[in-house]
Amino acid sequence: MTALFLCMASGLYAQKYVTVDMEYILKNIPAYERANEQLNQQSKRWQGEIEELQMQAEMLYKQYQSESAFLSDEQRTEREEAILAAEKAASDLKRAYFGPQGELYKKRESLMAPIQEEIYNAVKDICELRKYSMVIDRSSAGSLIYSSPSIDISSEVLTKLGYGD
Repeated sequence: MTALFLCMASGLYAQKYVTVDMEYILKNIPAYERANEQLNQQSKRWQGEIEELQMQAEMLYKQYQSESAFLSDEQRTEREEAILAAEKAASDLKRAYFGPQGELYKKRESLMAPIQEEIYNAVKDICELRKYSMVIDRSSAGSLIYSSPSIDISSEVLTKLGYGD
């Protein structure tokens, strides 16, 4: 009897859950696609700079190998230091551009944060209006096995953002 009462009581206070598909939402926002393209182009430019430094280091090394028999100990040491410096410059540049707090990360943050904030606010407004308690992102919820399409509010979010029907 107590179990039945608890089940009935929990039904009165039932939580309302909905899902969104962030991949679907982002693919339908032109600003996101433009930001991604900008990031890809910048990434290619930076990668080109790094590869150029790496090729210079490789060229110094090949030159050193072919001439090492004719170099004095002091010249060998100088060349080895130059090679190490060139390799370090390439490595440092790679870290500066692509490291955890690198320029790519910062650029991605500056481009994506406003879009993500706009999506968050749209989802929040919808949830407050409809009294939803929780929103689950279907595209990143690895343990979500099934969700009914009837609780997916992705299209509603896009409409609220001005990109839907």
